[in-house]
Amino acid sequence: MDSLLHRDSVPAFPSEIPTHPLQVIDYDLVLKQDKNEIERFWQACRNLGVSNIKNHGVDSEKIFHVGGKAMSIPMEEKLAYEHEGTKGSSFGYKPPGANLTDSSGAVDTVEWWNIAKDDILAHPKVIHRAYAPVINQNMTELKEFVSASETVARTLLSILNDRLDLPKGFLDGCHSSQDRSTCEATIIKNPGTENPKPVTEAQLAIGAHTDFGSLSLLHNICGGLQVLVPGTSTWQYVKPLDGHIICNLGDAMAIFSGGILRSNVHRVVPQPGEQGKWDRWTLVYFFRPHATCELKTLAEESPLIKNAASLPNSVNVPPGSTAEEWFKRRTKYFRADSSAVGFVSTHCLQFHFDKRSIQATDGWKYSRGTEHNEAE
Repeated sequence: MDSLLHRDSVPAFPSEIPTHPLQVIDYDLVLKQDKNEIERFWQACRNLGVSNIKNHGVDSEKIFHVGGKAMSIPMEEKLAYEHEGTKGSSFGYKPPGANLTDSSGAVDTVEWWNIAKDDILAHPKVIHRAYAPVINQNMTELKEFVSASETVARTLLSILNDRLDLPKGFLDGCHSSQDRSTCEATIIKNPGTENPKPVTEAQLAIGAHTDFGSLSLLHNICGGLQVLVPGTSTWQYVKPLDGHIICNLGDAMAIFSGGILRSNVHRVVPQPGEQGKWDRWTLVYFFRPHATCELKTLAEESPLIKNAASLPNSVNVPPGSTAEEWFKRRTKYFRADSSAVGFVSTHCLQFHFDKRSIQATDGWKYSRGTEHNEAE
């Protein structure tokens, strides 16, 4: 059932299912430079890398409805705007079953639209690619969403910049708004089912991963998001809170900080309990460094980071990789057809793959970020 059309009727998250409580950060207090709230955000970024943000002022409702319209057009039309995932591009439409969820060759169940920030802000000029008319007709709303999300992201980024003892505005400069980037607004739909069954490891909607960029600002309807808490081996649900953004740190922040900040492993499973009858809708703004920014530990810019980088558990990557190269590699090898021949059946318009030809272990390995072996 389309939970966008009947949002107020969506059943509550099942009370009997254990959840991992996230720190709730009051963005309004952060703006007021409240020291206690800033400290709480800092600790959340160090310990788990995931927190809830309230009083953020970002309107998600309009974009959820844009997503509802974009998902409802015929599959043939959506596939005309399919993203070139095997080339490392995410912009456009991704159909269900196009991405791997683990090294066995299992595939995902979600569909999504990715709209590049550069295309949104430059509209009607095309920077990366063209989109379906229903998206172009709502670029004003998308611009408002991106602008509000950028404000929140850059405010939180400045907090992390200062706590990492970096020169004023250094991280902001790594996310130059004047340069091309892979930042994007993403609208995701995971379908519900008439007779939901208990969730098993074999039915992942999105496989375990860390995010590619710096900050992911996530709005969602229905449960399904799970985190792997450091030091544990059990996946735990994150209960969605109405009106809150889930802020998740990505690979770039772990790399820049030498591991001081955490990019945590997470995944998406089918909606739990009675929520499983409803479609799960998610809206994310992925805030990433500009394309040519080098992903490296910023040891030369901060004594704090230099010290962290010398520790055994520090996060270091081979030098020379740009943010765009990191993103393209991970995007390409998430695709199930990056190492297999995939085709779209004109009969049922769904992806099918000959698993005998999938080198899924290699593809999954090459799609990995800073999570190393945590998600295996």
